[in-house]
Amino acid sequence: MKLVVQRVDNASVDVNNETVGKIEKGYMVLVGIKENDTKEQADYLVKKLINLRIFEDENGKMNLNIKDVQGELLLISQFTLYADTSNGNRPSFTNAEKPEKANELYEYFCNKCNEQIHVEKGIFGEHMEISLKNNGPVTIILER
Repeated sequence: MKLVVQRVDNASVDVNNETVGKIEKGYMVLVGIKENDTKEQADYLVKKLINLRIFEDENGKMNLNIKDVQGELLLISQFTLYADTSNGNRPSFTNAEKPEKANELYEYFCNKCNEQIHVEKGIFGEHMEISLKNNGPVTIILER
């Protein structure tokens, strides 16, 4: 699994010109699932994401996690994180998990995050338009 985490002041996701997920301060996270990823990997990344200290404290140091700042998560399924462009210019997505299994693990990941913090999300498999105000900018990649 791969997460692209962006610290945001706000973010939203629209499907068919309708907002389906919206957060204020928190993380907008692209979630990529590759073939044979497991719930154990998802559990590890949930813990890593929730405890990631990339919000600034009173001294301007990145010492606070998302719970410390009462932040929210916007989670977006993103199979293109596993694009392979090693052969030519057209990406191959054979490393990405098949949709049914990927959706199952994505939902598991979202539910585990939601046990600890408020989660909004996109719609798996749909064309989505994402808007965000990246704070910093701060973008971190987590992978397991």
